Amino acid sequence: MALVLAFGVVLLISVSLSGLAARTILSTALMFLVAGALIGQGGLGLVDIPSNSSFVTVLADLALFTVLFTDGQRAGLPDLKQGWRLSGRALGLAMPLTMVGIAVPTHFLTGLDWTTSFLIGAILSPTDPVFASAIVGRTDVPMRLRRLLNVESGLNDGLALPFVLIFLATAANRDTDFLTIGIELAAGLALGIVIPAVVVLAWRLRIFTAEPRLQALGPLAIAVMLYATCHLTHANPYLAAFAAGSTIATLDRVAAEHFEHFGDLLSEITKFAALLVFGALITPERISHLSVGDWAVAIIAILLVRPAAMMLSLLRTPLPARERSVAAWFGPKGFASVVYGLLVLQAGIPTGEHVFDLVAITIALSIVLHSSTDVPVAKALSIEPPDGLPTGQPEARAERKQP
Repeated sequence: MALVLAFGVVLLISVSLSGLAARTILSTALMFLVAGALIGQGGLGLVDIPSNSSFVTVLADLALFTVLFTDGQRAGLPDLKQGWRLSGRALGLAMPLTMVGIAVPTHFLTGLDWTTSFLIGAILSPTDPVFASAIVGRTDVPMRLRRLLNVESGLNDGLALPFVLIFLATAANRDTDFLTIGIELAAGLALGIVIPAVVVLAWRLRIFTAEPRLQALGPLAIAVMLYATCHLTHANPYLAAFAAGSTIATLDRVAAEHFEHFGDLLSEITKFAALLVFGALITPERISHLSVGDWAVAIIAILLVRPAAMMLSLLRTPLPARERSVAAWFGPKGFASVVYGLLVLQAGIPTGEHVFDLVAITIALSIVLHSSTDVPVAKALSIEPPDGLPTGQPEARAERKQP
């Protein structure tokens, strides 16, 4: 109950300060992370949550699934086709470069073997737009940039999983079943398309008419069924989540629009809960043994590797230099990395604790840096029309007429 009370208090504070946070560097994500650290064993000691607890794993998994499902509904097939050239470069070039770019300094600066170093590179290669919400959620930021970051982060979580599983199996001296991993990825993608497609097509029958106030629950029901089906069949839930959201947006734009506000609130709730718990896991005891090399890896991964990999992948593209720089900077580490880090703990490999702690400090630093810079960068990217030109917003025109 202490955890529930803390969540309610921090949620109330964050909602009350959300207007200020939307205009400044104040970050609600950071507030939950700090609150978790305060109530955990490294702070006031109000809660004790073992990092290998199934509760932590399920919460992080559910949060990631919810966020991807909601984000997918902003990326229907027409959007994917339009921005595929940029997104394809980010996924096909920037992501592998990021993986290798993190693995190499990890090996030389931390002394970990190559397999474990590449495991860390795979864990930290996915990005998460949740901690840069002011970029992907503002309509005044160029659409191509928002689409690039949204599609990249929606797909790279699932694409990183096979590499995590391969390196994890190798580190644990287990045989890697490439066929099984491929089947799980394909099954996730197939379920993410088939289940929502069947439901949406059924909704077109006259017998199925949803009451307006309940329409937002339709996509939610699809998400619940899909989440359970993926875990029962061992299909990849992250590819399934994003594919399902995109399928709904493609086949039934009205349903996606009805769900959008409710989905945003749902993903915010699960995101904040996961951040609170994750913050409670980061204790002085967990990070006190980390070396200078470990901290250097975290800084290099955020400040050098991701920006360089993304800038290189976007060379010779029509994206303006300023937008390329923003895309390169906003590669925050998020829930996928948390989930994959927890998988390492549960696998019981000899260096599992070291890997998780290194991943944890990288994610924490990323949250601090990216969630506190998204608003200033978004404002800098906003395209303000010259005075006297119509904006389509009466209140904006009225304000300009005032002396």
